[in-house]
Amino acid sequence: MIDKLMNMLEERENEMIEIRRYLHENPELSFKEEKTANYIADFYKDKDVEIVTNVGNGYGIVVTIKGGNPGKTVALRADFDALPIKEEADVKFKSKNEGVMHACGHDAHTAYLLVLADCLISLKDNIHGSVKIIHQHAEEVPPGGAKSIVEAGFLDDVNAIFGIHVLPLAPAGTVGYHSGYSFNGRAYFKLRLQASGGHGSSPHKANDAIVAGAYFVTNVQTIVSRRVDPFNAGVVTIGSFDGKGTFNVIKDSIELEGDIRFSNEETKDVINKEIHRIVKGTEELFGVTCELTYEPDYPPLYNDPELTAFVADTLEKIEDKDIKEVKEFPKMAPSDDFAYFLEKVPGSYFYIGCTPKGVEEPYFNHHPKFDIDEDAILVAAKSVGHVVSSYLAMDK
Repeated sequence: MIDKLMNMLEERENEMIEIRRYLHENPELSFKEEKTANYIADFYKDKDVEIVTNVGNGYGIVVTIKGGNPGKTVALRADFDALPIKEEADVKFKSKNEGVMHACGHDAHTAYLLVLADCLISLKDNIHGSVKIIHQHAEEVPPGGAKSIVEAGFLDDVNAIFGIHVLPLAPAGTVGYHSGYSFNGRAYFKLRLQASGGHGSSPHKANDAIVAGAYFVTNVQTIVSRRVDPFNAGVVTIGSFDGKGTFNVIKDSIELEGDIRFSNEETKDVINKEIHRIVKGTEELFGVTCELTYEPDYPPLYNDPELTAFVADTLEKIEDKDIKEVKEFPKMAPSDDFAYFLEKVPGSYFYIGCTPKGVEEPYFNHHPKFDIDEDAILVAAKSVGHVVSSYLAMDK
């Protein structure tokens, strides 16, 4: 079956590229991907599968391919939302939706999985078990789509889940993996600080919100340097300090927004505790009132060590002209809501090199000039195809 599957994927490489380019030209933002979802659903029209649309808290789609023989159930996921970025990449299939761009590779993810799923449907009589294809909406914007898909019960009968992300950290043909904690978790906070305003000439008659806010900004930077285990990763970023006023007026209130990243649950708890403590201290020290909104977004992504070793071993043993190197990648600082799937069932999220040919310093994901080597799409399809076929064949 694996040989047949690989041949089918090779024959349909151009189709994958065409799908990717169509999606790239027609990007839609998170939770607004109605046309993209319709395009995906239409792809499965009249095929011998079970399809559920509008899954979770948005336009998610779950397609179930039931094999001709009993066995385990494995899930595969690809995300399909885009970003609010004006495209600057010099490509012929540039975004037609001004200010919206597939700058993270989700178009490539969806393209490979659509064709891989279709090939698996053609071979379903040979499959031992079932394959759930999860086309996920809204990966980029919390609360994301993954958590709602899990809560809707679509992983309740799943034994393992796999997914990939294209990354310009290596050329096409390279597959990367990392075991254990692999992507950071993240949280969001907003702090509204209320003091009392006044004239710039008479600070003793006012209570300066900007001074108290500046103290808070400086103090939260000590959390990572003095409270987090140095062997764990943590980041606290103040991305917005809204204190705009007039030069001779003491501000009575300000609003801050921040981004938090953490490599594991221990670090998450430390940062959460310390920010709340510093807020209370700021109130006491400056005599101000603070209103804190603290929202955990995505958990840290944990790749099951056993299944990640299975992925690496499977891909290292095969002889495939398109999969040229399999190697361990470092931990990744960004976050991905695939982590919610991995909290529910064991699995592995691995990486597909996509550095454009001839480029020494590629633009990374989320850059307005981000682009990929489209050879990576076939590599993604083949890699996941090998993994899912080998996994389902283990117990037959």
